[in-house]
Amino acid sequence: MLFICVFAFVKVNAQTKQDAPKVYKKRVLETTEVDFLTSYYSQDGDNAAVSGGIGSESLTDVTGTFVVSMPLNDDDILTIDAGISAYTSASSSNINPFDGDNADPFQASSGASSSDLWFNLTGSYTHSSDDRNDIWSTKLAISSEYDYFSVGVGGSYTKLFNQKNTEVSVHGNVYIDSWKLLYPIELRSANVEDGEDDFNLDKATITGNANYTPSFVPLDGTARNSYSVGFGFSQILHKNVQGSLALDFVKQDGLLSTPFQRVYFSDVADSFVENFQLADDIERLPDARFKVAIGGRLNWYLNEIVTLRTFYRYYSDDWGISSNTASIEIPVKITDKFTLYPSYRYYNQTAADYFKPSQTALSTDEYYTSDYDLSKFTANQFGFGVSYTDIFAKAHIRNFGLKSIDLKFYQYDRDTSFSSSIITAGFKFVMD
Repeated sequence: MLFICVFAFVKVNAQTKQDAPKVYKKRVLETTEVDFLTSYYSQDGDNAAVSGGIGSESLTDVTGTFVVSMPLNDDDILTIDAGISAYTSASSSNINPFDGDNADPFQASSGASSSDLWFNLTGSYTHSSDDRNDIWSTKLAISSEYDYFSVGVGGSYTKLFNQKNTEVSVHGNVYIDSWKLLYPIELRSANVEDGEDDFNLDKATITGNANYTPSFVPLDGTARNSYSVGFGFSQILHKNVQGSLALDFVKQDGLLSTPFQRVYFSDVADSFVENFQLADDIERLPDARFKVAIGGRLNWYLNEIVTLRTFYRYYSDDWGISSNTASIEIPVKITDKFTLYPSYRYYNQTAADYFKPSQTALSTDEYYTSDYDLSKFTANQFGFGVSYTDIFAKAHIRNFGLKSIDLKFYQYDRDTSFSSSIITAGFKFVMD
């Protein structure tokens, strides 16, 4: 009798499982996606830090990046981000301004430091829970250029609840970087072998203060470490309104000065070779820095045509800099496939405690820099973009359908002499 009851229970339970409806789980990423991103950037100004806060800041940069996102299964995504950037710079070329005729801070030199290549490779892995309410990610990044190498690791966790109307997140990153100590040519010792030491100061004609004897002491150490942690909160406030908040902390230690940026003292007589002033010293900054930033976004879907995207951030650090950033972008959908993106961004900041314009630092100061990125300034940026989106990806290149194209232009101007512009293009392909 007992055997018959047990058999009946097992049979009924098995039949119930067979009859129960199967739960469909949508893949986090349906198919492999490939993004190709490229940009052309140019800038100019008259406050080059390499030549002590005076001189040309002319620079051009071309980048190309491939981002490949691959679904490993229903829940996991592997993303590979590989990029290269090539630049030419009048400013950095004057690390050694004496490899041509008539050295001048407003004239580009033709030395090896006038151009460089930057490489980056980042791999990230993302896992989502079955209900898509928990998302974990981790990443490893490597980048390199002539005088700098960086390795970074990071991770994040995101939790969605309240029927996915509320989202909280935390993320952290660690970057371990190292410099190659490349000093201004006139401050280098004769035994440095870097391919640019064909300039012999003893054979040069020095004008102004002919007794050029800088009290230069090489930097101690080549490492720079950065640690960051951030928190995010996002909430759907209305069917047409979404808001978010972000809080970020960054701690840096190690070599935070740039080895090839000159400084000129007001209490030391000036020395020149041709039209180029010889460095009294290099930039000297503290070996620690702590940064904090808090910001928020508010996106408002007005109607099927117009959306408002707004952003504000306040930033402060223990070097004396505080800043405000505010921006607005207004996507305007003109057809079912084309959208326009006008935008505006405002920025202002106070000067770092250690910022000294050219010829104002004293030789008795502990820290000093003439890098105008650390000065007081206000900046405005205007942008315009257009995007094309085809959710069916009808246009094809081999086995990949073209899903979207994004083109954008930004013009940036400070109330100093600095200005820049950038054109970006992005193409997204999906595998059939």
